[in-house]
Amino acid sequence: MRYGSIPGSAGAVHPVRLLGDSALHTPCAEVAEFGAVLVRLVEDMFATMYAAGGVGLAANQIGVPLRVFVYDCPDDEDRRHLGHLVNPRPVRVGGVTVTGAEGCLSLPGIESGTRRHDEIELAGFDMLGEPVTVTGTGFFARCLQHECDHLGGTVFTDRLRGPRRARALWAARRASWAHGARS
Repeated sequence: MRYGSIPGSAGAVHPVRLLGDSALHTPCAEVAEFGAVLVRLVEDMFATMYAAGGVGLAANQIGVPLRVFVYDCPDDEDRRHLGHLVNPRPVRVGGVTVTGAEGCLSLPGIESGTRRHDEIELAGFDMLGEPVTVTGTGFFARCLQHECDHLGGTVFTDRLRGPRRARALWAARRASWAHGARS
């Protein structure tokens, strides 16, 4: 991706892995090599995220088991945050814990109230290997935590308990049955 280009404009759209795919429950490996292959992956991830109508996408959601995610997400003040993070690690997680609606491109159309911290700071690298720090609040903090979870092999429904979890999983199964009936 060239500096100044629109992220994803030269990328290929990949199928998004759906709940039940083992790739979503397998922790991702650290990125060891920065270069053209990683640049292409980030470009493809942006293209896929935009095509699916998301605000974030982790590499394992397209079947690549590497610790990389992309985002184009507003915060609670409607400020746009656009970027990617390679090998992210939490530096600080804090603020209050808030339960808010959360969805996932791997569970299309399914949302449920999920508890997240409303502040986070992550450190990692960009696709060229330069150190990066990303700080998020509100909805953007939720997005960053959600994508980090994916890299650890966790889907947001894994954080749900009781009836909320049962309803979300039932809706996901129902959606997959409906999709299977149409195919």
